Amino acid sequence: MTEIRPERFAHIVIRTNRFRETVEWYRTVLHAWPAFENDFLAFITYDDEHHRLAFVNTPDAPDPGPESAGVDHFAYTYATLDDLMHTYERLKAEGITPVWTINHGPTTSLYYSDPNGIRVELQIDNFERVEDLHEWFRTPAFAQNPIGVEFDPDVLLARYREGLTREDLQDRQALAH
Repeated sequence: MTEIRPERFAHIVIRTNRFRETVEWYRTVLHAWPAFENDFLAFITYDDEHHRLAFVNTPDAPDPGPESAGVDHFAYTYATLDDLMHTYERLKAEGITPVWTINHGPTTSLYYSDPNGIRVELQIDNFERVEDLHEWFRTPAFAQNPIGVEFDPDVLLARYREGLTREDLQDRQALAH
């Protein structure tokens, strides 16, 4: 029997008791625009999909506890290191800074926390070819540390301005602090 898979990932819906703040945060972080908004619902997008995120206003809902089960984070991959660094600078100027920065090996990642405590990972793939990534997964370096190495995003930015490349990011220790 043929396996049938989805064509693409479409959207995420977030219930929030911080409706306006959450919608504006995602619009800022993703450079998104509204497809539709009222006092109860908001649909935003950043590309040709009708909406990538939707928000439901639930003003009386309790905040989730820090140890509650649920989604830990979701991630967006940028096309180039230049795009990721430009986004880091833009968000920092808006007062939005990462809560965790780590070179996982396959990706270099900046994690941000939205107004509800949901983490959003903005990342760059460290390997251009998926075959090289799969090969790297089988190395002792990955087996010894499958999570990655934390780094200072300002050091990454400075090294990028000095000519750091995507290939340099494959050495996780290069930015470790």
